[in-house]
Amino acid sequence: MSRTDSRPIRIANCSGFYGDRLSAAHEMVEGGPIDVLTGDYLAELTMSILWKARAKDPSAGYARTFVTQLEQVMGTCLDRGIRVVSNAGGLNPAGLAERLRVSAQRLGLAPRIAYITGDDVLDRIDAGPRAVTANAYLGGWGIAEALAEGADIVVCPRVTDASLVVGPAAWWHGWRRTDHDRIAGAIVAGHVIECGPQATGGNYPFLDEPPRRQRPGRTADFALDTRRPGFPIAEVAADGSSVITKHRGTGGTVSIGTVTAQLLYEIGGPAYANPDAVARFDTIRIGPAGPDRVRIQGVRGLPPPPTLKVGVNELGGYRNTMTMVLTGLDIEAKAAHAERMVFDALGGRDRFAEVDVRLLRYDRPDAPTNEQAGAHLRITVKDPDPTRVGRAFSGAVVELALAGYPGFHTTTPPTAETAYAVFRAAWIPAGEVAHTVVLPDGTARPIPPPEPTAAPPKDVRDPGPPPRPDPPGRPARPPAPTRRAPLGLVCGARSGDKGGDANLGLWTRDDASYRWLRVHLTVDRLRELLPEAADLPIERHVFDNLRAVNFVITGLLGEGVGSSTRPDPQAKGLGEYVRSRHTDIPTTLLDG
Repeated sequence: MSRTDSRPIRIANCSGFYGDRLSAAHEMVEGGPIDVLTGDYLAELTMSILWKARAKDPSAGYARTFVTQLEQVMGTCLDRGIRVVSNAGGLNPAGLAERLRVSAQRLGLAPRIAYITGDDVLDRIDAGPRAVTANAYLGGWGIAEALAEGADIVVCPRVTDASLVVGPAAWWHGWRRTDHDRIAGAIVAGHVIECGPQATGGNYPFLDEPPRRQRPGRTADFALDTRRPGFPIAEVAADGSSVITKHRGTGGTVSIGTVTAQLLYEIGGPAYANPDAVARFDTIRIGPAGPDRVRIQGVRGLPPPPTLKVGVNELGGYRNTMTMVLTGLDIEAKAAHAERMVFDALGGRDRFAEVDVRLLRYDRPDAPTNEQAGAHLRITVKDPDPTRVGRAFSGAVVELALAGYPGFHTTTPPTAETAYAVFRAAWIPAGEVAHTVVLPDGTARPIPPPEPTAAPPKDVRDPGPPPRPDPPGRPARPPAPTRRAPLGLVCGARSGDKGGDANLGLWTRDDASYRWLRVHLTVDRLRELLPEAADLPIERHVFDNLRAVNFVITGLLGEGVGSSTRPDPQAKGLGEYVRSRHTDIPTTLLDG
């Protein structure tokens, strides 16, 4: 297929994770014209969830909610020629394809269904004896092949989130595998819409953002519609540029700010590697293209790396958590007393492979309500032996009810142990992965690895520019007046998880604020604002084109979300916490 002079392809997202809005597929199909409906279901944690489901039922291992969503729109999609591409296949794409065929027959429909395989590399890498899943992140060319062969529905396993856009765009426009700039543009568009309404005002930090006129050096934006945000659409053009938008009449807002926030979500440095190209995020240019329309252009691409990332989930062991409520006076003394009594009853802390105790202070002096006088003592234990961390642990906590500190109660009854997974990344040569598309007629067609490939450029860690010295012979300039205030008054933030690491992207809405942020927010300054990262490796990357600074904090989340004992194991609230921290900000920025 070659349609290099064709109109942009309209790719609509209907899911950002397994558990997202069930009605989104219907909303996107009925809300306006689209060409492709996509859905992203596979977070790192999801693969271990699907493994547990498949362990109980070999026919499971896929996102069951996708079946419900597609039953609502399958007939309409066939009538209108809307193709469907989703990674809901998870660990069992063939099983999901068959389930969809059965559903279609029951509805009197006959869609052409293809599915992708080859991501499962558990037997091809040295994953270790406790590994339960090992899935390579595949690219978009299997999807493009399936669509070119007439598939109405393409069921994918562990492809990259962006591949759900790259594949349809490459098919629609007839791109070659060496069109790295175009592919990179589609990667960026896919990255923006992959998390659904996070691109349309969801989780946006500036809730009271007013409409304002465009001024020199300042981004024009539109008022934030705080209704339930609609899901995003990427209109990808033949040159790889795109417009991010949403259906008219839906809630939320598509603005420079909402798109910038999502561009910074779960990234590292400027070189964003994917199986089909490396997208240079420091070349992205974004600008307004009308109400609820933001144009992305100028993205430069490089050849893809010779290896594919592999997400490995290992059985970490078993864990249990009990939370005791402490009320009123002497919170710290009560916490120490409770901790001592719990572990005395259990035979000591050394009985467990790992213990995490956190005193979470929500209390305030002379609280006007009972709830505002409470703090939480959260104890988590881990061990390979489930009997140690099961009812034996939670029961010992509850036994303090009449024998512990005054005011004792817990947030839950005694709980059983749960298995947890440890996530880590590995890499495998792309040529060793049997990327295959099974076409609607049952033909299995291999997808060759990319050529050429090249190692991505190494992103240089940037500690931040030093303050400019005064010119020789001139008197020292007086420091600009500052005021202690929350960092978030001058910048937005979005944060997330990548295995055991956390990313923290911060951006400003005007040039003056960015010039200050770029100099002020060094790695050392971040360590001051985020004490729990004081001894952790931190990378800093600047994106002048986005007025943004991005940090990667290694090890903040331990061994990944399934294992982390932080109250915020996916670092979703990390950005808002840092925005709330006080620092010295020039009064000119605050007063302006």
